[in-house]
Amino acid sequence: MHRLKSKLRRRGLHAAFGDSMVLHKQKSPSFPDTVSDLRNVLEACTELSGAVEHAGEAIVDSLSNGGTMFTCGNGGSAADALHLAEELTGKFRRMRRALPAICLNADVAALTCIANDFGYDRVFARQVEGLACPGDAIVGFTTSGNSPNICRAFQTANEQGLITILLSGKDGGEARKFSRHAIIVPSHSTARIQEVHTLILHQWLEVIDAHPWP
Repeated sequence: MHRLKSKLRRRGLHAAFGDSMVLHKQKSPSFPDTVSDLRNVLEACTELSGAVEHAGEAIVDSLSNGGTMFTCGNGGSAADALHLAEELTGKFRRMRRALPAICLNADVAALTCIANDFGYDRVFARQVEGLACPGDAIVGFTTSGNSPNICRAFQTANEQGLITILLSGKDGGEARKFSRHAIIVPSHSTARIQEVHTLILHQWLEVIDAHPWP
């Protein structure tokens, strides 16, 4: 405790905030507790089966007709977006031809250019405007559904005739009303929502793998 206060004093923080700045260790949930919590969310997710299947079919239809899949997200959801796209250009479980997929949060130069010139809320929409064609599909990952750049991307995608697929949680947020397919994980925990998103994207990859690609 004394060493922490000394560090805070050196940084000028202790004088400003006093002992309120000293962090106290909190009890974290046990691993069995976390597993139990996830199990409860997964059981509630059975009601999403139809929505997951319909979105998967829409993705396969788009790719079968020469479309490209676009993915996007922020933070941990950006990692999910990367995960889905790379499994299409690479492979999931079986050997098949490469499928066209572009992750819109992967290009640092494009992101920083667009954010600097147009604002961060347009970093995905601007790329959709320049790269996407009617019949393409876009999958947006946002646990809250309220990421402004996802909402703008979906608005632009709808204007250009794309298939919009939302993976979200909580109540789906603003992005829900711009989505043709909205899959809302019934949880308010960001961690549980992202874990189910991974399960869903793996289910879609199973469907894609099962398709007889020429």
